[in-house]
Amino acid sequence: MNDAFVDIDLHDMTTDEARIEINRALKAVSKFTYQIRLIHGYNRGTKIKEMISKEFKNNKLVKRIIPGDNQGVTILVLRELY
Repeated sequence: MNDAFVDIDLHDMTTDEARIEINRALKAVSKFTYQIRLIHGYNRGTKIKEMISKEFKNNKLVKRIIPGDNQGVTILVLRELY
């Protein structure tokens, strides 16, 4: 993944499947990737959103976790935009 901004659709995944997909993406990103936008959905994606906040807040590649442009999106910030 050499894109500066990466989108991952987590709809219809269990929390375990989403965790695996996020970890896979974190291993595959390049040094040029700024953010990973995780699209988990609002109603059924709440458990995935909670898992992301809990399990990736201390990940060494993730600088911070911010809400997306709507409640069904969470963004992992890997590098700051200056």
